[in-house]
Amino acid sequence: MNQYFKFLPNVIQNLIITIYNTYQYRLRHGGLYHDLREQYLLFDSSSRDEIEKESKRRLKEFLNFAIKYSLWYKNVNLKHGLSDFPILEKKDLVENIDQIKTISEFDAITSYTGGTTGSSLKVFYTKPDIQDRNAALDNFRASFGYKLGFKTAWFSGKDLISRNDLKKGICYKEDWINKIRFFSTYHINELNFDIYWDCFQSFAPEFIVGFPSSVLILCKIANDRGIKYNGRVKVFFPTAETVLDDHREIISNVLGCKVVDQYASSEGAPFIFECNEGNKHMNTLTGLFEVVDENMSPSNEGEMLVTSFSTHGTPLIRYRIGDSLKLPNADFKCKCGSEFPIVESIKGRSNDFLISPENGLVNLGNISNCTKKVNGIIRFQIEQNLVNELIIKIVPSKVYNQREQNLFEKALRVRFGISMKFIFKIVKSIPVEKVVNFELLKII
Repeated sequence: MNQYFKFLPNVIQNLIITIYNTYQYRLRHGGLYHDLREQYLLFDSSSRDEIEKESKRRLKEFLNFAIKYSLWYKNVNLKHGLSDFPILEKKDLVENIDQIKTISEFDAITSYTGGTTGSSLKVFYTKPDIQDRNAALDNFRASFGYKLGFKTAWFSGKDLISRNDLKKGICYKEDWINKIRFFSTYHINELNFDIYWDCFQSFAPEFIVGFPSSVLILCKIANDRGIKYNGRVKVFFPTAETVLDDHREIISNVLGCKVVDQYASSEGAPFIFECNEGNKHMNTLTGLFEVVDENMSPSNEGEMLVTSFSTHGTPLIRYRIGDSLKLPNADFKCKCGSEFPIVESIKGRSNDFLISPENGLVNLGNISNCTKKVNGIIRFQIEQNLVNELIIKIVPSKVYNQREQNLFEKALRVRFGISMKFIFKIVKSIPVEKVVNFELLKII
């Protein structure tokens, strides 16, 4: 968000957000979107053979495209299929994006992601990529009754509000046309609870999207105070973090809603969707998941390598995303009727917090977003041993410099406040067992 945005009158801010959001909606839902949406709906009731046949077709088409248009893959000799391709590391994306991408930045839709493993990434999508991803996601949400235009409370990592907003009792910005209220996740604490609760209740959303840890904090405070939501949220669609049992129990108890999980990533991982029976299905029309052990051999449980069919702008093929997957021991048929493969569990998207003396708990999603638009961070780790001090270890690439560190520090400052002390340390590596490195100081 532009640095001057928060100094504009609130009505102008909401107008800008409404116009921008409407533009984004038209971009994401134009072109191939409607045809793709119909395809995803059709395959929801297809047989396993039909799904596998279509998945193989999409895979072949995608791999041939990557070899033809990406310099990174031009020397791959496609004989056996996916196994002919090298494993793609996050470091490769950080340092060699110009060779990997197939589209100019001017023609692309750029996505910035911090990621739960601490890398600062910038990837490029084509317009059909974006339309494909939104078709799959909208088809999933529509199966639980959602569509754009229904009142939705959105809890994500955008830097939207100022201290003056809070003083006025405002903790959100609003898209008037599409009926979306974007709540700041930086200031949810005991001190500001009444502001958030009043704004939430007055809006009366039917659906919620966003960080489960942020919604959990709000609901925990309400639960401790014996408060229940006067209305009823139909469904909460979490993003960016793992949904735990206490998320489901407390959020459902306070808001009266169903919590329905999904898995993807800003850099373009394929989708895993939760069904009505509470099982998670790999949508193999959006891409493939390889599960490997520490020796990179196939396994039923271990790290995942993802190949995403909606990443033509920056082809992700056997991409080592940093999360882990566990598959069922036996072929499991879900009662929901879907023939898409089942996932037993997903690990990697941590729900840890750090402490801000000014803002309270700062979740992983907000921390990982600090590296958006910061170049050259291959991995970072934050340690907190004192409430007012953070030690930040950075594994840099060759493009990391003082300017990038200043941008990183500025983003951290927004989340942790002016009184927090930052100690930056440049290191050569961070141990693999600490890939998810945002450690919670147990002072709550």
